[in-house]
Amino acid sequence: MTTYAAIVLAGGIAQRFQTKNQPWQDKALVEFEGKPLLIHVIQNLLPVTKEIVVSVNDTERKAKYLQVLESHGLNAKFVVDQKSNSISGPVVAIMSGLEGLSADYCLTVPVDMPFLKPQVANFMLKAAEGFDLAVPMWPDGTTETLLMALEQKSGLEITKTLFALNKSRADSMIRAASTVLLISPLKEITALDPKLSSFININQKEDLTKLKTRNTEGSVKYNIALANEMHWSDLRRLRNGQKMLNENNIKEAQATFAKCTESFEAQKNHFWAAISAEKLAQTTPNQTEYSNQSLHNAAKNYQAEAKIYQEEGCRQLATQALADKEWCESKIKATT
Repeated sequence: MTTYAAIVLAGGIAQRFQTKNQPWQDKALVEFEGKPLLIHVIQNLLPVTKEIVVSVNDTERKAKYLQVLESHGLNAKFVVDQKSNSISGPVVAIMSGLEGLSADYCLTVPVDMPFLKPQVANFMLKAAEGFDLAVPMWPDGTTETLLMALEQKSGLEITKTLFALNKSRADSMIRAASTVLLISPLKEITALDPKLSSFININQKEDLTKLKTRNTEGSVKYNIALANEMHWSDLRRLRNGQKMLNENNIKEAQATFAKCTESFEAQKNHFWAAISAEKLAQTTPNQTEYSNQSLHNAAKNYQAEAKIYQEEGCRQLATQALADKEWCESKIKATT
């Protein structure tokens, strides 16, 4: 029997929610319709799964949230995000949460989504079965980046690798997955939630009184399944290459990144091939021609990745792939 869990992402700094020249306010504890946002989210998830992990960024927050849950007669497991000097954010929070779970599939939910309907959460988890990741994509080609369903084992491999390589963007998880289902909210979800209120975020204080859901205008109104070949051992090899680079074992790192690039290209897995080529360029900063060749290769793979997304109308993912391509091209040094 397939088992489900949920990770509540509650470790952000909520910068857009703050008031200038006022003390910092913890959005998770803001009262809305008589109870904190954190309580709304957990109560909405309980009909779907009893295995709920709340991911926070420090122990002080954990202690405060535990008290709040106890005062409402609720229980949840807490994890504190792994510390890093170079990366923070949702990738770290999701990785930390996945490490604390035993379920087959997990739904990640930001703490500022108090209207998520249990039936929508359950639908997303069921839809993810057979995929590494399932995430809603709106008709204009933008995706949800924090509300997604993940297969636990592959999700952990992906987040651990992104963490090791200092890749912090949440949408990198979508690009990194081997099999992805982009769910159109205008299909089955509208039958479960006609007003699509599940997707309302409380980003700013005014959102507490002027509730806004997503834009439903656009041409993409169907589910899209994307698939790449993936040898998960290559991600472990990539992490090992980064470890060698961190330890200044340049020749070993160079050989590892070269092998990863070759393997991912053979699989036509353009995202990971591009990242491997980027890392290969880092091992040869004083060998301009070799480094440029690696960066050209990374840019070529990002271009190929973007083309796949463009053909399917995945505007947000295509835009980011092209931005990464342009970054690689900007790093190519003149040789004359």
